[in-house]
Amino acid sequence: MTPETTASRAQALLRRIVVPETTAVLTMELQKGVVGREAMLPDLVDEVERTGMLEVVRRVCDGARDAGARVVHCTHVARPDAAGATMNCRLFVLSERMRRENGFAPTELGRPGVELVDGLEDPRDVVVPRLTGMTPFTSTSLDQILRNLGITTVVATGVSVNLGVFGMALSALDLGYQVVLVRDAVAGVPADYAQAVIDQSLSMITTVASADDLLAVLREASGVEA
Repeated sequence: MTPETTASRAQALLRRIVVPETTAVLTMELQKGVVGREAMLPDLVDEVERTGMLEVVRRVCDGARDAGARVVHCTHVARPDAAGATMNCRLFVLSERMRRENGFAPTELGRPGVELVDGLEDPRDVVVPRLTGMTPFTSTSLDQILRNLGITTVVATGVSVNLGVFGMALSALDLGYQVVLVRDAVAGVPADYAQAVIDQSLSMITTVASADDLLAVLREASGVEA
């Protein structure tokens, strides 16, 4: 099979599963306390800035709204007293250490870090916060909200490729959704490892597309001009 044939088949699949009325773009933890300058993983912040990923996500969200698709922001929130949290992985332990040392957690309720990055949210969007766990479908009403909206395809964007985004994609797959992963709208560290995760693992459970390809399909389906 030639590269041209493979690309043509991928585009045909994208057209079949990305219908604006039944598609939602999901952003994963694109908050000031996760990808902003005061986040606990500076290497991830640097990678997000290096790739320009946030601008790509903004463009994807704008295009989705213009086409009539939904945008849902999956966020993490922490209580000031850490009630209900558990220290069952290194990442959660690191967040708790920052809370003790700084007096607050990176995505603590009532603080700037819990907010979405500038220019991302629109009044039409839905925000689904998560208090516990690593993935957005666990212990939230995300699945119920999407089903009530008639969503059958979710578009994964955000951070990190090897943790939250992977969990988002796998959970969505298990729940029966079609999953599209926007390659240039996600990030992880190290960068070469994140790309390997996309190529070797996420490509097996999602339809991987570029932002330009996804937006072209959305415009075509909705009749919106570029």
